[in-house]
Amino acid sequence: MSGTTINDFEYRHVLGADSVHLNVAVGGDGHPIVLLHGFPQTHLMWRHVARELADRHRVIVPDLRGYGASDKPEEATPDTYSKRTMALDIVNVVRELGYKQFSLIGHDRGALVGVRAALDHPDMITHLGILDVLPTMDTWDVLHGVDAAVAWHLYLMAQPKGLPERMIEAVAEDFFSSFLDAWDPNGTTFPPEVRRHYIDSSTRAVPSIVADYRATAGIDLEMDRADRKAGAQLTMPVAVISQDWGARLGFDAAALWRQWAPTATYQPIDAGHFMAEEKPTDVTAFILDLVQRTPA
Repeated sequence: MSGTTINDFEYRHVLGADSVHLNVAVGGDGHPIVLLHGFPQTHLMWRHVARELADRHRVIVPDLRGYGASDKPEEATPDTYSKRTMALDIVNVVRELGYKQFSLIGHDRGALVGVRAALDHPDMITHLGILDVLPTMDTWDVLHGVDAAVAWHLYLMAQPKGLPERMIEAVAEDFFSSFLDAWDPNGTTFPPEVRRHYIDSSTRAVPSIVADYRATAGIDLEMDRADRKAGAQLTMPVAVISQDWGARLGFDAAALWRQWAPTATYQPIDAGHFMAEEKPTDVTAFILDLVQRTPA
């Protein structure tokens, strides 16, 4: 890796939805795999995994709308940063790159976009991989009591437009640094230039990051509830790799995912939240195992 790019990958600005362009790194050849990043990161979190996968796959690694070097449209409506809109960004990017089907792997925020893409565009998503997150609806359901303090930022950014943005912008470096520190148990996952990139990129994107989280407490939750009521399920091969948050908060993550994907596999990992950077070999093996499975 050189600076804030993935070595040997080509960079493009590709049209997503609503005239929004995404910054996209592309490398390798073969069946396409899209990798979606989490918070407070950019596509760079996949730098190790992407290069390994590119030995046998076409690997497409975008910055989500509102993050990194992608466009950051103003939150004009609740749908601007809904996971439905963000999923359509990804579907449009893949189409623009010339593919009709692809495997989709998401971490954290990117996994929520991935789930919505798989629900809305099941004909395009051949495999869905999920790293260290719960479905939107279930996240809110399992948070309760003082243990919910682990997700304090969800409640802050769920507030109406204005105050959370001003509060975070006032201490942006401390705010974003706190997550990089708290979720990196060994303190060795990020080289200094990568850590700096995450902090600077996030500091420049406070309104869009807050809008992304605000949508998860509003319009995204409404969509999940509507899908649950309608009995919507994920029918492609689905695999989840995660820390065991359930031991602390008292839920069964595998069971929660299987309400959405009855045949989903669940794999615990001895790693922190930033597992694609802490243990890239394990995460790469997880992805390769998933994409070898035969879709139904």
